[in-house]
Amino acid sequence: MLDFTNKSVIITGGGSGIGRAASLAFAKQGALVHIVELRVEQANAVVKEIEAAGGKAKAYACDVSDQQQVAKVFAEIGTINVLVNNAGISNIGKADTTSEKDFEKVFTVNVKGVYNCLHIAIPAMKANGGGVILNMCSVAALSGIADRFAYSMSKGATYAMTMSVAKDYLKDNIRCNSVSPGRVHTPFVDDFLKKNYPGKEKEMFETLSKTQPIGRMGTPEEVAGLLVYLCSDEAAFITGCDYPIDGGFLKLNT
Repeated sequence: MLDFTNKSVIITGGGSGIGRAASLAFAKQGALVHIVELRVEQANAVVKEIEAAGGKAKAYACDVSDQQQVAKVFAEIGTINVLVNNAGISNIGKADTTSEKDFEKVFTVNVKGVYNCLHIAIPAMKANGGGVILNMCSVAALSGIADRFAYSMSKGATYAMTMSVAKDYLKDNIRCNSVSPGRVHTPFVDDFLKKNYPGKEKEMFETLSKTQPIGRMGTPEEVAGLLVYLCSDEAAFITGCDYPIDGGFLKLNT
């Protein structure tokens, strides 16, 4: 089960957090993992981890918001069996406190970046007889979360793109799903707490952890496990779905 031997898997933003965990998880199942990352030094570090464990991976420097860069890198990769659109950025702010510059930055990376990868990868998948696309969404797309206006906008767009792609390419044997994590303990969370709550990091970490009814944040590895399953042959009957992985945040909060 969950065998990715001889399969080519692209993971954008695969150098840290959930992307890193996904890169390691797919490689463990035999995939050739292509880590497409703005910070290529992080991607190279993950490649070394994978190779040290006996897996196969390659790193590519790429800004997903630049379609020409995406086209060049994907052409270099060649065969694409699986695309995981994970690269993204966050932003703190409400509609009236989010600057135009910040709004456009989030849109350019989180929405246009996903579009660019879809635009380039889908023709390659069609030519290869099909493939699987997994988009990283968020509970922010499905529930009101304070001070996350631009980020929520971008993940709402990601959700909509997922459903559209799933519908449009059924006859091309291309499956498309998304995953919506709740709060996951990544380096981003630690940096956020250090920047916004100096001296109160531990207290705020506990507060944020308890917003999940299960009482803790998720781990990148838990999310990666779901990604691997949804992209596997065992999930061949699943398309056009979003999967919350949120410790009960969406359904059990009262």
